[in-house]
Amino acid sequence: MLDGHVLLGWLSSCALLGLLACAPRPSAAYFGLTGSEPLTILPVTSEMEEAAAKAHYKVCDRLKLEKKQRRMCRRDPGVAETLLEAISMSALECQYQFRFERWNCTLEGRYRASLLKRGFKETAFLYAISSAGLTHALAKACSAGRMERCTCDEAPDLENREAWQWGGCGDNLKYSNKFVKEFLGRKPNKDLRARVDFHNNLVGMKVIKAGVETTCKCHGVSGSCTVRTCWRQLSPFHEIGKQLKQKYETSLKVGSTTNEATGEGDISPPKKSIPGHSDQIPRTTDLVYIDDSPSFCLMSRYSPGTSGRKCYKDKNCDSICCGRGHNTQSRVVTRPCQCQVRWCCYVECKQCTQREEVYTCKD
Repeated sequence: MLDGHVLLGWLSSCALLGLLACAPRPSAAYFGLTGSEPLTILPVTSEMEEAAAKAHYKVCDRLKLEKKQRRMCRRDPGVAETLLEAISMSALECQYQFRFERWNCTLEGRYRASLLKRGFKETAFLYAISSAGLTHALAKACSAGRMERCTCDEAPDLENREAWQWGGCGDNLKYSNKFVKEFLGRKPNKDLRARVDFHNNLVGMKVIKAGVETTCKCHGVSGSCTVRTCWRQLSPFHEIGKQLKQKYETSLKVGSTTNEATGEGDISPPKKSIPGHSDQIPRTTDLVYIDDSPSFCLMSRYSPGTSGRKCYKDKNCDSICCGRGHNTQSRVVTRPCQCQVRWCCYVECKQCTQREEVYTCKD
């Protein structure tokens, strides 16, 4: 029985596969580019397709997955690619949501491993954003035709189907949810930490489901809606990350009780009332945790601390620098600007120079 430790496997695999510890910087694509490079599309040959087919087995084997998960990964060539996409997307979104905070979603090996051993609020977010990322990526991969075992969402529960003409290719959340639940495993019965991780995984999936919208396009005469093509789309992943960040802010500390009727363990408020913590019974949509977080101010097993971290004056320097103060440095930077797409097919940019102030936390 799997207990939710798939996250450890996903995140550990990233450095192994050269994904910059799950966190490629969004601006990295601009390094060394002039902005006037031609856009090239390479033809796909049969040799490339054969190599890709073999590569997906290797990726599945190199990911630190349980036996059942590895088998699920290998049976569809699209799964390996989607797993890697989910890892990168989830890590980038985590870093984006925490970019102004003391813990900025540092995922380097030793810090990540220590975090995952504890039940902090930050760990809860990592589990939720990872399960949400996989659910989102799989549903999109189905509708994009990248999977062999699924295709567009058939949307059998759309209202007024008799008045709508189904023609769009919706994101297949039904298949994605089923796959992810099987991939993560069944609900554990006794261990509190395993139940908390499982609960937070489900929170990530529920946020994806709550964000599904039906989009329609009219095809009637003169723009009338006598005939409409409708399909279901997931919310952008940035919106998912934003909602999970809000759940992180209101997450609840929990303990364990035993259900007298079933004999199984339940998640509940801590047995002892803790000042500053709510005794609210957690809902299925709340993120939950069991350990109080460290301050993340100084270097520890959980983070490199905030020494030298860039901050924003009058916004978060006091908080991030933990009262140590910050240094101010003036520098001249050159960036591409006034970019225009030229026919055909390249982008032409000018180079603009400006002076800016940089604030970094003192040691």
